[in-house]
Amino acid sequence: MQAILPLLVALPLGVAFGVVIVAHVPRLGRLTTTLAVAAVLVNLVLAAATLGLGPMRLFIGGWGAGKTLGIELVCDGLSQLMLLTINLIALTAIIFAGAYMRRFTSPWLFDALFLLMTGAMNAVVLAGDLFNLFVFLEVAAIASYALVGFGCEAEELEASFKYLVLGTIGSAFILLGVTILYSVTGHLNMAMVHEAIQPVSGSPAVLLAAAALLGGLALKAAMVPFHAWLPDAHPSAPAPISAMLSGVLIKASGVYALARIVFNVLGPTIPYANVLMALGTASMVIGVFLAVGQWDFKRLLAYHSISQMGYVVLALGAAAGVTAGGGERWIAQLCLFGGLFHLFNHAAFKSLLFLSSGSIEQQAGSRQLKELGGLARRMPVTSFCCRVGALSIAGVPPFNGFFSKLIIIVALVLAGHPVLAALAVLVALMTLLSFIKVQRYALEGQPHAETAGPAAGTVREAPALMCVALAILAAVCLLAGLAMVPLRDRLFGPAGDALLGVLP
Repeated sequence: MQAILPLLVALPLGVAFGVVIVAHVPRLGRLTTTLAVAAVLVNLVLAAATLGLGPMRLFIGGWGAGKTLGIELVCDGLSQLMLLTINLIALTAIIFAGAYMRRFTSPWLFDALFLLMTGAMNAVVLAGDLFNLFVFLEVAAIASYALVGFGCEAEELEASFKYLVLGTIGSAFILLGVTILYSVTGHLNMAMVHEAIQPVSGSPAVLLAAAALLGGLALKAAMVPFHAWLPDAHPSAPAPISAMLSGVLIKASGVYALARIVFNVLGPTIPYANVLMALGTASMVIGVFLAVGQWDFKRLLAYHSISQMGYVVLALGAAAGVTAGGGERWIAQLCLFGGLFHLFNHAAFKSLLFLSSGSIEQQAGSRQLKELGGLARRMPVTSFCCRVGALSIAGVPPFNGFFSKLIIIVALVLAGHPVLAALAVLVALMTLLSFIKVQRYALEGQPHAETAGPAAGTVREAPALMCVALAILAAVCLLAGLAMVPLRDRLFGPAGDALLGVLP
């Protein structure tokens, strides 16, 4: 079964180059989207096949365990969770793009970049050494820079350039941190670095490396105050890429890597836990207050990405604090369960909301809430799925967001942070209020004559492929909450155990 691991990376990367070739062959150019969908579907099946197999390690290039250099792929519980999440969201996004991207030129180029980004994210969560983690972070980032500016309009290009500049700064800090750790330990393999770093964990060099890594990854995760690129990048990108950026990229490139570095490389300590909790709290609170005042639907969703990821990072920080302080292991496990469950849930409901916004913008000609209205009657499928996503992100039972937020709040109280738990409740209420505005102005009522969008009177339901993608994610939002217990045992429990133990 170890042969699955390189396939998860090689298949999308290989098909990405194949798409470029097929696009320039007469009469085959229309098959590029079909190839992309097939590649992502196979990847999702392979990701699902890794569940329940236990940790797997694969050395590539003839090197083995104990050597200084080597390319290692590691698939533990956390990697399995991330692989399933990445490829599930990628499948729905590429299905949605089959109809959505027809209004853009060169859809084959979109398919190739999309597969490149997906394969790189798979490689990030499988990387067992710091250098390859950095390399594939960059591959995913470069593809995303191009995809954000895919429309080639002034707004898209400006957002892409801003994202590129800030992303490059974050990458420079990550590379600096990796370089310092290599100079201190003589290793790049995560497990070997973790073992070698313990005797010198408080040295200035290690603390400098930690600061560089945490700062760079916090920028990749768009944590406050490193979030400036996200509110421009997410609204400017095509809807399937907005879904990928918010649904999985900031998780794989930011939150996942933060968790790996803190728990499996540096080792959880009280200072690192405090940094994570501070980043999570600031992002959770500031993000939601910035979202409440937005009337651009996609920009509102972008700020909610910052806020909802704050929940996840806060839960990770609380787990690190409990572990470092010698607290009860089950409390740390509960914190991780809530955080990782919310990470998966956010991928589902935020991707659903971004795809819904793209469907609305394409059919109604606007994404300004005040220019919309009455969509529930003209776009019933899209409106229903949008409502499911809104109820999920707002934490309304029985949808998945309710259960993960409740677990995080309870875990924070048990971990000794009742004030932070109260803030989490407040943020949930503010989230509900902001999505009541979406329901009131976009889905119900009628747009005022002076603010109506250009296509307000001729809106029709989105094409079938787009509705299929929305329906898949809406089903996940409902079923994930109802199946919380089996998901905990099969998916989130092993993922949390991978963080609480050293890499195998």
